[in-house]
Amino acid sequence: MSGERKSPNIIITGTPGVGKTTHCESLAQRLGLRHISVNEVVKDKECHEGWDEELTCWIVDEDKLLDAIEDDVEQGGCILDWHACDVFPQRWIDLVVVLRVDSTTLYDRLKARNYPEVKLQENLDSEIMEVLLQEAHDSYDSEIVIELTSNTSDEMESNIDRIEAWVKQWKLDNQEV
Repeated sequence: MSGERKSPNIIITGTPGVGKTTHCESLAQRLGLRHISVNEVVKDKECHEGWDEELTCWIVDEDKLLDAIEDDVEQGGCILDWHACDVFPQRWIDLVVVLRVDSTTLYDRLKARNYPEVKLQENLDSEIMEVLLQEAHDSYDSEIVIELTSNTSDEMESNIDRIEAWVKQWKLDNQEV
């Protein structure tokens, strides 16, 4: 499918608090790509089955979600911003970036967001156990999955530069001859 698109589709994933939205917004601005916040799509297009009080989040209807974003993603040039990646068909995706942070940094970031203790602990456990990194490797070809550290603003800037260079190379490699 990537041969039909003029720009790649990228997933920026990781546990809440790793800097997904910051990365996505910067990349969208620099590269003219579309930032798709999956949480906003779920809420705005009602791609959910209700609210989970304990975890304070929507219960996502994955079929509705995929239907809601399919046309945009098939055009290419999308940066998907979400804590999960395995729901998106491999044919849609050209790069999966798994952002990681150390547990102290993550704890501080989630505490600052006033996460309930059960949600905070679940996300810390997920990060420590590399759940989302494993999910990415299980769902996509290993050559399109990269792991980047996002503890500091310098690391974030370096990550954004690296992904920008990747996008430019992808465009060169996928030009019509």
